[in-house]
Amino acid sequence: MFTGLVRATGRIVDVRVGEESREFEILSPLPLADLTLGASVAVQGVCLTVTRAWASPDDEEQTRFTVQAAFETLAGTPLGSSAVGRSVNLEPSLRVGDALGGHFVSGHVDGVGAVASITERGEAREIAFTVAPALLRFIATKGSVAIDGVSLTVNDVDASVLRVGLIPHTLGATTLGGLAVGDAVNVEVDVVARYVARLREVEAPSS
Repeated sequence: MFTGLVRATGRIVDVRVGEESREFEILSPLPLADLTLGASVAVQGVCLTVTRAWASPDDEEQTRFTVQAAFETLAGTPLGSSAVGRSVNLEPSLRVGDALGGHFVSGHVDGVGAVASITERGEAREIAFTVAPALLRFIATKGSVAIDGVSLTVNDVDASVLRVGLIPHTLGATTLGGLAVGDAVNVEVDVVARYVARLREVEAPSS
């Protein structure tokens, strides 16, 4: 479980391609204490398992770790096309007692969206994302959504697009500041909205 508050950005420094998997080696400022073997880390909003971690030999303030993404993750997210040099959002899993400043994020991506438009609003920026209608029904104005692992408040939503506002801090501290029109993003809807919708389906009287 995560909060959608990105702890740091890292950089993919190696990609090893398997038959139906990818292993990513990531350079990051996360401490080794957050990268123990088997620990969960959200990479661009995707919950992945740490398979190895060590201090970077080139920079004592950096660490390196590896995670693997299998066929289901590669098919359902843009991670499969991630190349060496790409920056990624990173968040270690939520621990008991940690502050919950964003919203509950599972790291199980619900679908892929695309940047439809980017509008400068002074120092801030409004970005519109096209999202499948099947997911938009779980998204509400002033509700929460995770885009590439970043917890965001929805400014507006209609039949095909959701819009969010990004403050300068978010633009600088996450990969969202580098988005361009047409870029694919991971989308995870609020898990509470999913459960409410499911409860309504179960309680709805049969016709």
